[in-house]
Amino acid sequence: MGHVQRRKEGLKFIMARYTGPKDRLSRRENYDLFGKGAKLTRINIPPGVHGPKGTYRGRPSEYLKQLREKQKVKRLYGVLEKQFRGYIDKAEKTKGNTAEKLFQLLETRLDNVVFRLGFANSRPMARQLVTHRHVFVDGKRVNIPSYQVRKGQTVSLSDKALQMPDVKELLKAKEANLPKWLQKKAAAGKILRLPVRDDIPEPVDDQAVIEFYSR
Repeated sequence: MGHVQRRKEGLKFIMARYTGPKDRLSRRENYDLFGKGAKLTRINIPPGVHGPKGTYRGRPSEYLKQLREKQKVKRLYGVLEKQFRGYIDKAEKTKGNTAEKLFQLLETRLDNVVFRLGFANSRPMARQLVTHRHVFVDGKRVNIPSYQVRKGQTVSLSDKALQMPDVKELLKAKEANLPKWLQKKAAAGKILRLPVRDDIPEPVDDQAVIEFYSR
């Protein structure tokens, strides 16, 4: 099956995965989605051919704010609309707080766990480690980024991954940002408990996301 190309919101997708400039997505959501820091340019200027073209005039509607928040969360975790909708449906069918369940599902994705453990400096890098078969769960190789890691399971890296310069540098770094729901020792991490909403460091309006899908 060859490359399938489509246009959505003026962005380029190949095989249903965005392949264009990452700065463009971050500028669209006015947030550094990929942890580029100082390398990210013009964060406060929406993408457009001639500078801030397409900037919203006046006060944005509630629908627009909810849409942008939904897009931010979806792009932050690197999931497509159909998959994200599936997480929403599953969260709504579960007893308890829908938003908290949604973020539990997103946070316990294998690619996100690899990122949170500090084995990768971004979720795209973490996803690449997973798809290239460099990640193990309880000693078993898993190459599915959306794999849901459960409480008590251990995530580790392959010997080949441990020799990668970027990974070696990351493993030398201090673990100050390690979430409380994770435990890390060298190149292995364990899920101590399921994450709760307060464990999410990114500034997201979870209620706006839920309300968007409640329309």
